[in-house]
Amino acid sequence: MTDFARLSTAAFKTELVASRLLTRRTGCSPEEALRATLQAAAGTASLAELVASREAAKAVAAARADARDALRAAALAKRQARHNGRPTPWRAWFDGSAHPNPGDCGIGALLLGPGGEQIEISRAAGYGNSGEAEYRALVALLEAAVAHGANGLTIYGDSKVVIDDVTGPDISAAASLRPCRQAALALIAQLPGVTLRWIPRHKNSAADALSQRAGRTITTSLENTFDQS
Repeated sequence: MTDFARLSTAAFKTELVASRLLTRRTGCSPEEALRATLQAAAGTASLAELVASREAAKAVAAARADARDALRAAALAKRQARHNGRPTPWRAWFDGSAHPNPGDCGIGALLLGPGGEQIEISRAAGYGNSGEAEYRALVALLEAAVAHGANGLTIYGDSKVVIDDVTGPDISAAASLRPCRQAALALIAQLPGVTLRWIPRHKNSAADALSQRAGRTITTSLENTFDQS
């Protein structure tokens, strides 16, 4: 005889509800009510056959779900690999912001080294627009990389404007960003094996937090200046 636990697992939600109503109406035990409900659903088949059939269907559904999850995981890993590239000894992230735009710039960057080095940059960077703020963050990061001898460096940023500008040909460079571009290229020339990669904003959270921290420091400083005047 099929035990009550297997019957409960095999039963559909509507059948469980129906069996509870049957128990209240007739006073029979929950097991008796469930058996009667499932036997009605089984028709000429036995309860054992009904349970086995449903368990097999659940196993197929679970296998399909596992296959879908595996495909999603593989697709995610492929997307991440495309953004991240091969691991390098040094890795870095940069971000910049202007409040308002244009306005006071805050920059943030994080440089990680193979020996546990962790260099954080979070500071004000003058007045400009968001593109200039992003570029200034990259330049500050490159200066730190040169200072620490960060050979074999991958730099990640969520600004396609800056990534495309610094890696593109001179003819397509933005005139307004030319001074920043020249400074960045001069520093990159001192670092063998530098790679710049665009990443989505949500994967640049560490640099974004450092940039926003700098922005808050600027705001606090201005508020204190006004309070003292």
